[in-house]
Amino acid sequence: MYCYHCGCRLSEHDFCTACGADVALYKKVIYVSNMYYNEGLEKAGVRDLSGAIVSLRQSLKFNKNNIRARNLLGLVYFEMGETVSALREWVISKNMRPKKNIAGEYIDKVQSNSNRLDSLNQTIKKYNRALALCRQDSRDLAVIQLKKVLSMNPRFMRAHQLLALLYMDRQEWERAERELRKCMEIDRNNLQTTSYLKEVERMLMPEEGVKQPVRRRTEEAVRYQTENEIIIQPLNVKEPKRNGLSTLFNIGIGLVIGLAAMYFLVVREVETRVRSEEQEVITRISSESDTKTARIQELESQLAEMNENLTSLQGEIDEYVGVNGTLQVTEELTQIAALYLETKDVAAVTPQLEALSQRVNLEEMSEGFQRLYRSLIPEIAAVYFAEGTSQFNAGNYAAAAESLEKAFAYDQTNEEAIYQLAQSYRILKENEKAIAAYDKVIELFPESWRAENAQSYKDRLTGN
Repeated sequence: MYCYHCGCRLSEHDFCTACGADVALYKKVIYVSNMYYNEGLEKAGVRDLSGAIVSLRQSLKFNKNNIRARNLLGLVYFEMGETVSALREWVISKNMRPKKNIAGEYIDKVQSNSNRLDSLNQTIKKYNRALALCRQDSRDLAVIQLKKVLSMNPRFMRAHQLLALLYMDRQEWERAERELRKCMEIDRNNLQTTSYLKEVERMLMPEEGVKQPVRRRTEEAVRYQTENEIIIQPLNVKEPKRNGLSTLFNIGIGLVIGLAAMYFLVVREVETRVRSEEQEVITRISSESDTKTARIQELESQLAEMNENLTSLQGEIDEYVGVNGTLQVTEELTQIAALYLETKDVAAVTPQLEALSQRVNLEEMSEGFQRLYRSLIPEIAAVYFAEGTSQFNAGNYAAAAESLEKAFAYDQTNEEAIYQLAQSYRILKENEKAIAAYDKVIELFPESWRAENAQSYKDRLTGN
C-alpha cells in the first residue's frame, strides 16, 4: 500500500513515514475495498454473478483505483453477455493503468476478431429490436429475434430472461423452464431468474393439499383358509357371453385407439419436428437477409461517397483543363508572349491580352502566370499612351480619352496620361469626368506643375 500524498510505501504506523500524512482512514478505506473485492471474487467462483457485481461495485465505491476489482467486474459482465459494460470497465482500467494491465489483453481479444465484434454488435441491435417488438405486441417476431440473439451469443442472460418471459406469456411452461435453467447455469442467484422460475414451477407442479377421493371396494369375494392355503371364492360372478359381434366391436375399438395413439405419438411428433426445422430455416434466412441488407447499405454508402469524390475530382480537373481552366489560360498567355517576342509588335498582342484579362482573376493564378502577365503590361501601357497622345494632338479628343484611360489603367504612374485624359474630358465638356481626373492628378502627383494646373482647371469648372 502506498501513500496517497507522496506515493511512498506505507508501514504499520497510521502516518506516512516520508511525508507525515495521516493515513489511518485511508488504510481503512483500502481495507474495505479489498474486502469487497475478495467477497466478489468468492461469489464469482461459485457463479453467483449478480452478487459478485454488487460486491465489486461496492469495492469500486470505496476505491475507484482498485484495478483488480474493475477488471474482475468486466469479466463478470462479459460472462453474462454484457459485452458493452465489460469493455467500458476494461477501458477505464486501461486508462488508469496503461502499463502492466491485463485489461489491455481483454480488449485486444475482443477487438482483434472483427467478425466476433460485429456479431456482438448485431446481438445488441437484435435484442433492442426484440424489446421494441414486445412493446408493439408482436411477440412471435420477438421470439424469433431472441432466438437469433441467443444463436450468436448463447450467454446473453437478459435475452434468456426475456425469452422465458415470452414463453410464460404463451403458457409454454416447459420451454420457459428450459430457458430459466440456462440462466441459472450462468448466474445461480439472480433474483429475477429465481422469481420467474418459482412461478414456472408453481404452474408445472400439482397443487398440494388436495386429497384424492378414496374409493371403497365392496367385498366381491369370500376368503377362507384351509390348512396353509387361502381360498378366494368370488361372489355373484357371471361368465360373460361372447359372440362374434362383440368381438368385432372390441377389435374396432382397439383399432380406433391404436390409430389415435399413432396420431398423437407419431404424427404429432413428425409435425413438431417439421415445424422446428421450418423455424430454423426461417431464422437462418432472416439472419442472412439482415446481414445482406447491412452489407448493401454499406456498399451504397461507399458508392455515394465515391460519387461525391468523383464529382469533386471532375470539378478540379475542369478547373485545370476546361475551357477557362488553368492549363488553357496559361497556354494562351504563353502564345501571346511568344508572339510578342517574335514580332515585337505590342499592338498585335494587346487585344488578345485584354480579352484574356477579362476572363481570368489574376489574383487566383499562379505566381509565374502573374509575373509573365505583368511583364507585358508596360509595353501595352506605352502603346495606348502613344495612341492617345497622337489622337489628342490631332484634335480627336474622344478617341484620345479612350486610349489615355486604358494607358493610365495599365500604368498608374504615368502623370502625363492622366493629365491629358483630364484635358480631353474638359474639352469634351464632360466636366464630372474631368474633375475626377484632375483630382487624380492632385492626389497622385501633388508636387508637380501639372497638379497646380489641374487645381486651376478644377476651380474654373466648379465655379471657385
